[in-house]
Amino acid sequence: MRDNGSPYWRWMRLGAGGARETSLLAPPHGPPRPTRFYTVHLGFTAADRAVARELAVGYAEALSLLRPELALGAAALSPADAWHHAERLFCGAVGPDSERCADVADHPGFHHAPGPGGLGWGDGDR
Repeated sequence: MRDNGSPYWRWMRLGAGGARETSLLAPPHGPPRPTRFYTVHLGFTAADRAVARELAVGYAEALSLLRPELALGAAALSPADAWHHAERLFCGAVGPDSERCADVADHPGFHHAPGPGGLGWGDGDR
């Protein structure tokens, strides 16, 4: 930057009182964009699909502990060359209080809300 002349600093000169006057950029038109959902693809090797599923569940759970904003229920597993064949890793069944089951997909027994002592629901067969 030369003489603080960056094109991204679009302010008019300082006014008489030393305060900045108006911005040269117009305010945004319309409502702000809603946040979007993004997916990160992590590659790893495994002997077969069952081992890959176990590893993927472990990676997803570990990352969700480090970064709670991650959508654990949206985690999926697919072969590296066939992303269109993704399978969900977690159950995600909706409970009576609109919580989602945080257990692995196709688990036996009751559904359980996330966290220690989370609410359990269902008839116990799935």
